[in-house]
Amino acid sequence: MAQTFRGIVGTPTTAFTPDNRVDHATFEKQVDWLIRMGVEAVAHPMNISEAPNLNLNERRDLIQGLVRAAGGRVPVLIHVSMAGTDQAKELALFSQKAGAAGVVVMPPYHWQPARAAMMSHFRAIGSALDIAFFAYNNPKAVQVEIAPDMVAELIEAAPNFAGLKDASYNMRYFTEVCTITAAMRPGFGVFSGTEYFLPAMAVGGAGAFSACGEVAPRLLRELYEACAKGEIERARPLQHKVGQLLKVLMVNYPATIKYAMELMGRPVGQTRLPILSLSEEAKAKARKDLEKLGILAQEPHGWA
Repeated sequence: MAQTFRGIVGTPTTAFTPDNRVDHATFEKQVDWLIRMGVEAVAHPMNISEAPNLNLNERRDLIQGLVRAAGGRVPVLIHVSMAGTDQAKELALFSQKAGAAGVVVMPPYHWQPARAAMMSHFRAIGSALDIAFFAYNNPKAVQVEIAPDMVAELIEAAPNFAGLKDASYNMRYFTEVCTITAAMRPGFGVFSGTEYFLPAMAVGGAGAFSACGEVAPRLLRELYEACAKGEIERARPLQHKVGQLLKVLMVNYPATIKYAMELMGRPVGQTRLPILSLSEEAKAKARKDLEKLGILAQEPHGWA
């Protein structure tokens, strides 16, 4: 049986220097800060981390830096999605050797694989590993869906299949997957792609991968704990506020998140092309929106 995962999965951005190199010292500071803010796991490099903008050597170095910075305090998950199965498997094996607790895998980019090809992809990677693996359902990004019956088949085939990250934001799909997995593998973690904790956990979800965690950790912790305790009336206005925050931060994603971190005294540099930095007008709007939500006044500043 694979390890059980629950809660807030921190997903740090990737810090870059002014000359566009990975800033490893700042990245490890980010990881340490997220853990001190209470996340239950850390996953990198997700798309918030500009995974498609990182070369293979950078990804390997960041894997080692993440494991080092986490220091065994929380499980580390490595996003190993690549265009080819062999490439993803190689990176997954590297992650296992480096000390990761698990890997996160999407269907291959570009190919829009048929069901049999997707199943072969996931089985090839999962069967090569002794650590946990998560499937990542993001049909908008890769034009194919990991159907609920595929999740069931993977549970039957792979004892280390530990969870699913669902970025479809389709409650019918999410609920069906929770229903299937609760019956087949209690402890299987079905996670929302971003912080829609209340609807997700109400139907059996395990938590969420976090887009806002480096900006508003106190708000997220309060929302998660209210949902975990079943305190619906307390959770509802918190979920509404998190939804408003996501609406602000998802504009020119993840450049606005990096700008918000700069406002909070935790600068991590700019984004890489093709993601453009924010215009002055966009910065002014983001600052105004964050002030209106109370984020700049209520959330921690700096790395302390």
